[in-house]
Amino acid sequence: MARGSYYQKFKEQTGFTDDQRRAAFVIAPENRVAFEEGKILLIDKPLHWTSFDVVRKVRNAIGIKKVGHAGTLDPLATGLLIICTGKFTKRINELMVKEKTYTGTITLGATTPTYDCESDRENDKDFSSVTEAQIAAATAQFTGLIQQRPPIYSAIKKAGERAYELARRGEEVEMEARPVTIHAFIITRVALPQIDFEITCSTGTYIRSIAHDFGQALGCGGYLSALRRTSISEYTIEDGVTLDAFLEELQRQKG
Repeated sequence: MARGSYYQKFKEQTGFTDDQRRAAFVIAPENRVAFEEGKILLIDKPLHWTSFDVVRKVRNAIGIKKVGHAGTLDPLATGLLIICTGKFTKRINELMVKEKTYTGTITLGATTPTYDCESDRENDKDFSSVTEAQIAAATAQFTGLIQQRPPIYSAIKKAGERAYELARRGEEVEMEARPVTIHAFIITRVALPQIDFEITCSTGTYIRSIAHDFGQALGCGGYLSALRRTSISEYTIEDGVTLDAFLEELQRQKG
């Protein structure tokens, strides 16, 4: 249930140490200037990696310290992660507030403490009576300006600590509702217990919370079982590259 470094759990499979990775991928000093001057990289974040895992990988590969991302993706989400390097890190706040679009899947008939697949199912309920008409109608409750309560397993700080750290210790965590805007909530497929969707929303929106609350609205519970970010304003995943492809291009440039 802990939200630690997923990459740390999987990187041993390649057989390389972090030092070997740096030696294999770091670019030549003369090619580093462009990254220091500033670049926006559109990376398709791999499953199981945290956003910071990707930032750290890019930072080690290009050999400069000023690297950051413009909007976190959970480890179990994939898709568009904007990475800013060098002088363009000043643009991170500007990019973070842009609207975002996600596709994903809600699984009905149970809940999870983390509102996604990172924790075990609980509270199983029958979902067989839920109709497509009810599903379509429920989206109206989650469209426009809404008050959303973030998951307790989130990085929001409570009394100086991350909420998920308090939750993991079994402490009671009260999350205050806050306003977010859902510009569009479209159901793209119904194959119960799974519901596929596309959501365009404001910054600060937790899709995990939408999945949980949507299941509550239907009376049978639900949790997020898949998530992919497809765009951040004008930046789209179609223009992005996988992390492996980015690193391979750096190797080619290295000669």
